Amino acid sequence: MKILDRYILVSYIQRLLSVFVILMLIFIIQTIWLFIDEFAGKGIDIGTILKFLLYYSPKLVPLVLPLSVLLASIMTYGTFAENYEFAAMKSTGISLQRAMLGLVIFHFFLGIGSFYFSNYIIPFTEVKSFNLRRNLAKLKPALAITEGIFNDLGQMNIKVSDKYGNEDRFLKNVLIHEKTPSLKNNIVIKAASGELKSAEISDQLQLVLFDGNRYEEVDPKKQEDKKRIPHSKVNFERYVMNIDLSQFNNIDLTKEDYKSTFRMQKVDELDVSIDSLEIKYVDVRKSFANNFVKTNGINILKYEKRDSIVNDSIVNHFNNPLNFMTAEKYFRHKQVLYTTLMNIKGINQSIESKKKVFFIHQKLINLHKSSFHDKYTMGFGVFFLFLIGAALGAIIRKGGLGLPVVLAILIFLSYHYISLFGKNAAEDSSISPFAGSWISVVIIGVFALYLTKQASVDRGIANFDRIQLPLLKLINRIKENKYFKKS
Repeated sequence: MKILDRYILVSYIQRLLSVFVILMLIFIIQTIWLFIDEFAGKGIDIGTILKFLLYYSPKLVPLVLPLSVLLASIMTYGTFAENYEFAAMKSTGISLQRAMLGLVIFHFFLGIGSFYFSNYIIPFTEVKSFNLRRNLAKLKPALAITEGIFNDLGQMNIKVSDKYGNEDRFLKNVLIHEKTPSLKNNIVIKAASGELKSAEISDQLQLVLFDGNRYEEVDPKKQEDKKRIPHSKVNFERYVMNIDLSQFNNIDLTKEDYKSTFRMQKVDELDVSIDSLEIKYVDVRKSFANNFVKTNGINILKYEKRDSIVNDSIVNHFNNPLNFMTAEKYFRHKQVLYTTLMNIKGINQSIESKKKVFFIHQKLINLHKSSFHDKYTMGFGVFFLFLIGAALGAIIRKGGLGLPVVLAILIFLSYHYISLFGKNAAEDSSISPFAGSWISVVIIGVFALYLTKQASVDRGIANFDRIQLPLLKLINRIKENKYFKKS
């Protein structure tokens, strides 16, 4: 490796790592705020939270890495141009393409690495983070009760309007629905206030209620007794309840029950899943079509010969469909029309409901296909964004964190939102999943080649002379014609 290539590579990698770490920290902080409601108040240790963030962080790489590459390349080549280092290179016969050669090779291998990362690391961490998040959702708060909502404590659902006092141990307006073996809501307890005897995490939580009523709907065994709807009501001044919390604070956070979603699969697994889903989808559609023809086909218009309606049916009178409505048979024809109308409404409802089922099935197939193509698009996106950043840096001749940051954010947001638009359109089959996944890559690829060509010949982003000069000539001709007419 030549000294120049080493110098450019070291300068670029230093900026790339710095930008990547900073952006990753920003996105991780955003993730903490996103899931703060799921972590807060559950007595989760810092190690579990860090483990979740460790598992969730690889999902941020497809966002952070392209933006980091774009920003680092603009800053690196912008600094070279600003400090006249490119001018020194060109004076020795080194072109922009030659100055980019080392980093082009680097990003070629980085693109290959990003494929393996998205194909192996991201699905693995998706399994870990998804299952850990579901297990964390089973943990109850440290005091097992949160105000304003119903809290499921296994043996009951409890809701309080307010918590106050030392360690929030005093409750106001307590409403409890006790669970029974029959899974019916037969017991309801209402109290004006309550007190938690233990405000720390423990296997037992003692709840003392004051000034309330206990309502119970009695479920008699005899049928005749059920008609009277028996119930009981008990007043109390003080009512003590012991709640067992051991099962809620004994959750296996390492348990993995979900391993088969499309985000958790590799390329070969996605290929098999797509094939299986498409075969199943085609079979379901064929089965529905055959059943529909058998039950609602043209045969329903045929009537038995012994029925007198056949002689005056719509099938036999196409010239005037209403001539069958004679006075003596009108009531029968009206009944037939009403029945037919109801049947048509039922058929339409069946078709609409089946369309929703088919839409969901097709959407699942499209999501699998989009995930399959996403394994490849990140590598190409990183490579083309590097070319855009290097060319822009050479054109604008600005380094640092000013204009390069603004341009990088605008370009990346355009690339990101085009990608989101393509994927959303592919989900509902507006476009194919292949086009939805690759449209953003194709657009930035064309833009990257154009900017590289402009930068290599020392031109700006666009050559406005081609538009400006013809306009100036036209204006001058108009002025000359006016002057000639006046003279």
